[in-house]
Amino acid sequence: MCKDCGCSVVGEIGIHSHNHEHHHHHEHEHEHHHHEHEHEHHHHEHEHEHHHHNHETSGNGSRMVAIAQSILDKNDRLAERNRGYFLAKGLLVLNLLSSPGSGKTALLERMIKDIGARLKIGVIVGDLETDNDAQRLRSVGNTSVVQITTGTVCHLEAEMVARAAKQLNLDGLQLLIIENVGNLVCPAVYDLGESLRVVILSVTEGEDKPLKYPTMFKSAHTIIVNKIDIAEVVGFDREKALTNIRKIAPQAKIFEVSARTGAGMDKWYSYLENEREKILSEMSLLL
Repeated sequence: MCKDCGCSVVGEIGIHSHNHEHHHHHEHEHEHHHHEHEHEHHHHEHEHEHHHHNHETSGNGSRMVAIAQSILDKNDRLAERNRGYFLAKGLLVLNLLSSPGSGKTALLERMIKDIGARLKIGVIVGDLETDNDAQRLRSVGNTSVVQITTGTVCHLEAEMVARAAKQLNLDGLQLLIIENVGNLVCPAVYDLGESLRVVILSVTEGEDKPLKYPTMFKSAHTIIVNKIDIAEVVGFDREKALTNIRKIAPQAKIFEVSARTGAGMDKWYSYLENEREKILSEMSLLL
């Protein structure tokens, strides 16, 4: 998928916090040709349904498959390192995934306003270009934000997150949220070292999105149905959507919310607080 969407054409990867110090990195060999590999790691069973032009039939195709697997294996090793590091810090880490326009940033704004005073939050934002979302979140206050600009790369990787995390004072945080690049394809196969993978489905996207992008939804611990305040206006079939989600992702907890009005957010916050208690219990076993 990454080859087809332009990921193999690498530009600059920029990581910058509020002081706008840019740290450019050029060492990524983004030859991400995800070809029919069944890739399992600590939290997510990824069923890679990426069939690209039958590259397996040629010698070059075999080499491409090997390169893709090597890249993902390296990412998984780095993700496990991130996970252990975050756990040692007592951090609950969310990998927030969705298509563009689903309301990821609006959801984060609402969370920071509602619980930022009692739960110290840090955010890593991933976008192809601009730091518009990071600026929005900084303007809310009560949070530290680092922006990753990926250029042509359509997903975040564990190494990018590790470098971005160094720009944050993790010892002063309790919740770290990674706002991934808006994309329901490539980010599904990249573990970042998160505690929870959270997928957002907006009511404006339709009820069949889980059926169209099953790999992403299958890997979710939690699915948030956002913008429920306009569900009736856009003709959203709630029962059909929930049926599709449960068919593809029976393991996922589902929260129906409106980031704009705050409806349903209290249940989401209680869930996060319970999950952080689990992290603290795990951390205590390491001491």
